Amino acid sequence: MSEQLEITPVVTIPDHLVGQIRSKLAYVDELIAQAEISEDGSLITLALHRKASEDKKANIAGKIQHVVEEMARGAIQPKVEVLEDHSARPTYYDRDPMEVLRASAEVYEEETGVFVFGPLVTRLMDFFESRFLMLADEFEAKPYRFPTLISAKMLDRVDYFSAFPHSLTFATHLREDLDVINHFAHEAHYTEDGLNAPAESFSRFKMLNSPAVCYHLYFSLADHPLPDGKLIATAVGHCFRYESTNLTSMERLWNFTMREVIFVGPKDFVLENREKSRQLMEKIFEDIGLVYHVETANDPFFVGEFRKQVAFQTAFQLKYEIRAKLPFKNSTLAVGSYNYHQDFFGRHLGITLPDGGPIHTGCTAFGLERIVYAFLSQFGFDQSKWPQVVRDWIK
Repeated sequence: MSEQLEITPVVTIPDHLVGQIRSKLAYVDELIAQAEISEDGSLITLALHRKASEDKKANIAGKIQHVVEEMARGAIQPKVEVLEDHSARPTYYDRDPMEVLRASAEVYEEETGVFVFGPLVTRLMDFFESRFLMLADEFEAKPYRFPTLISAKMLDRVDYFSAFPHSLTFATHLREDLDVINHFAHEAHYTEDGLNAPAESFSRFKMLNSPAVCYHLYFSLADHPLPDGKLIATAVGHCFRYESTNLTSMERLWNFTMREVIFVGPKDFVLENREKSRQLMEKIFEDIGLVYHVETANDPFFVGEFRKQVAFQTAFQLKYEIRAKLPFKNSTLAVGSYNYHQDFFGRHLGITLPDGGPIHTGCTAFGLERIVYAFLSQFGFDQSKWPQVVRDWIK
């Protein structure tokens, strides 16, 4: 039997942090099924999977207060800069497209946050992929293909485990032990709580499922001077970011696809090409008629790193998000971003310029599933109302 738990936060949660803190509450305790924050930030309401003892509820409340304290006390609202605003363009649909997609078997949720997509969604993903490849061609970007697995050793070198521990997806295998393998083969089966294999059956983690595309390029360049001092690359790949109870519809997937155009070289080279990519995409999105705006943003750092990293990213305008309109809920969804990492990867990975200094990096990245979801939210399923460029390509 489920239960509700109401908590008065030790610090009133400012409006600009409501969404960020709500998303982090999903990771506070396995008993939490859903978390809501009142509009004025003065009350947190938790839905628990089952009834809990008073001691357990006190433990949950204490962890909730820790999150609020870390993220909200003394927080200053960052100034949001809007680079583009195309939100006045017309939209033709006002329902959640997931209703139609599920009913027509265009999406099948194999597991929470893991979807199978049918022909219509696949064709639309291919369409947007073709537009992003047009962008890559403008830069004569070198094509790369990266693995789905990524090295734990290399992620540790770039401090990923401290910045985003909550979203990690681990890859492992059975230990090389005949008794372990035979026991697993005879006893393993799936229960309501997951696979019933003992944790000691599995190897130590040396690999994870990749959280981003561009990391693979930086790792491949590690500990060497950058040939020619400049590089523009492009790749598409599966990415994995676990988001617990935040995994909802096509807005947030555990397993999703990203196309990136990646810039490596001196600071001015990276910044100039990041800006050029934004200007080129503005023209591409205009042809499509996408309703969106571009604004300064930050990555979803975990609690301990949140305030420090967000302030840093905002101050130096390191990230701009492409936020597409979702008319059915009068909100927006990040479908892509323009990123600048300064010399972070150059310093941590020992990648140098001809003069011996660390390289700078940046990337322009697009989530294929998300942008299709935003498109269908705006234009619906009557293809006669779709932009001509989309209709022509689909045919």
